[in-house]
Amino acid sequence: MVYTVTCNPALDYVMWADDVAPGRINRAEKTALTYGGKGINVSAVLTRLGVPTRALGFAAGFTGDKLKALLTADGIAHDFVDLASGETRINVKVKAAEELDFNAAGPAVTTADIALLMHKLDALRPGDFLVLAGTVSKNLPQDLYERMLTRLEGWGVQVVVDAERSLLRETLRFRPFLIKPNHHELGALFGGVELHSAKEIATYAKKLQAEGARNVLVSRAADGAVLVDETGNCHVIGNAPGTVRNSVGCGDSMVAGFIAGWLQRGDYVHALRLGAACGNATAFSDMLATKEEIDKALAYFEE
Repeated sequence: MVYTVTCNPALDYVMWADDVAPGRINRAEKTALTYGGKGINVSAVLTRLGVPTRALGFAAGFTGDKLKALLTADGIAHDFVDLASGETRINVKVKAAEELDFNAAGPAVTTADIALLMHKLDALRPGDFLVLAGTVSKNLPQDLYERMLTRLEGWGVQVVVDAERSLLRETLRFRPFLIKPNHHELGALFGGVELHSAKEIATYAKKLQAEGARNVLVSRAADGAVLVDETGNCHVIGNAPGTVRNSVGCGDSMVAGFIAGWLQRGDYVHALRLGAACGNATAFSDMLATKEEIDKALAYFEE
């Protein structure tokens, strides 16, 4: 089972428009309401790949009820802590010539709510995966990921972390199975160094392995990705051909595909290919990629 944690999930209200300009009424050509949050995206793509998963996090109010209903409708298992007050946030995503994202703040979370979420981790068993994805909102303890991993230390749970800066770095001592910074985030961990070539990225990825990470997967947007695996091998992969239509959820899709690929074959080359296929397929889609779109991208990498 792959468990994902999304500390501040959302409803994403997506609008597509041909043209957007300030000082006038802008009209959307079409709209969609869907679930949002990095861990939730990982669970969504895993579900489409047939991998058992359960999304954990916090939900509140009528928007939280809608979030859970959307997940249930798509067959995505979830087990949220229901907050006594507030509302799950709504984010607005505008798809135009340039993408515009408006992300709201989340509801207040109490110490008792956090304890309930921690208790849900007790369901994990040796060999299960735990994905910690995204930021920890300001109304939560900034060491929440560390608390979770301390609770699970020695249980044989495979940990995946997709976070930035200190939030990522403080998990390295727990020997996570996989971390997935992008090349900008990797550079930021070392004082803002700019990384361009695969060789440069591999050099700094190995520094994170020295700090505890087992596998380091670095996404590079238009340049594909670099994986430095725990055996010391460096793998470089490009992108499948296609037109980029979406930037939301591509990294989350890559994480889901990598986990699914590893579970299928226990092979890092296959895991990287499926991860790249999932990330590319979402980039070429209006929303998170479907299984058919993922299979099409994977076929390119397996030629």
